[in-house]
Amino acid sequence: MQNLQECHVLQQPIESFIISAEEVAHVQPDNSLEHALLVLVKSGYTAIPVLDTSFKLRGLISKAQILDSMIGIEKLEPERLHKTSVGDVMSISFQCVSEDAPFEKVLSYSINNPFICVENHQGSFLGIITRSKLLAYLNGYLHEQKKHQK
Repeated sequence: MQNLQECHVLQQPIESFIISAEEVAHVQPDNSLEHALLVLVKSGYTAIPVLDTSFKLRGLISKAQILDSMIGIEKLEPERLHKTSVGDVMSISFQCVSEDAPFEKVLSYSINNPFICVENHQGSFLGIITRSKLLAYLNGYLHEQKKHQK
């Protein structure tokens, strides 16, 4: 088996894994939680990026955060959704990489995150890299390596 230091897969450029910003469902900080929940449900994702009007990444919003904001003292209060903005409950602590980050770093971040946000050096949001896309690539790579060893 190849030594990991010699493994070319770890030097793979990440550009080919990026799902472009235009294809990524997102919301803005001033959108209501009701709108964000609709986008999340319609897209099928559990979390999405929050971008400002200049396409800068400001945070992430998840279904769990939205549902948590509906919990009252004794009951669910869904009426809160249209009164509360995404910016009030979004996460501002998350993993993000630059467009020239090494594959190994993105792979490491993907262990605990379903997707990693990618920004350019000016701080503009370029897109996301999903854990499933990384795993599919690694799976294919390992199967190819196995074939060549036989």
